[in-house]
Amino acid sequence: VQQVFKQLFYMINAVALNNLLLRKDVCSWSTGMQLRFNISQLEEWLRGKNLQQSGAAQTLEPLIQAAQLLQLKKKTSEDAEAICSLCTSLTTQQIVKILNLYTPVNEFEERVTVAFIRDIQMHLQERNDPPQLLLDFKHMFPVLFPFNPSSITMDTIHLPASLNLEFLHKV
Repeated sequence: VQQVFKQLFYMINAVALNNLLLRKDVCSWSTGMQLRFNISQLEEWLRGKNLQQSGAAQTLEPLIQAAQLLQLKKKTSEDAEAICSLCTSLTTQQIVKILNLYTPVNEFEERVTVAFIRDIQMHLQERNDPPQLLLDFKHMFPVLFPFNPSSITMDTIHLPASLNLEFLHKV
């Protein structure tokens, strides 16, 4: 059950983050607020179902950081440093793409300046990020089956002749 929810939450993360990276109309402060609220609801549900140890919440980390990126101030060099230290699960390319797509929804917000984006790129230039922008939503985590040893010893097993397993011999 834990592995199923980890996979499901990863897919939610990948699809939502990919949509954020591809759609200018959703890169705004209000979307960041809505995302963060929805993610907290998912985390609350995991706690309610006692699935905190499943790793499902950790798969949402890139989406959480993207939501926080949309909500942070984006003006000064200190803001750039804060963004760089906060967004460890996002690649440089993803951070820059979100900042480029950021669209103010009211007159109190401003577009992200080119100088600010360059400042971010300078701060993150030493990172060795993978070159891909989008997450692979078809990624599958390996399924792990726990080993439960049997209390039955091999020398006590009787194989009926009706199974036609004459090629097996007890040693």
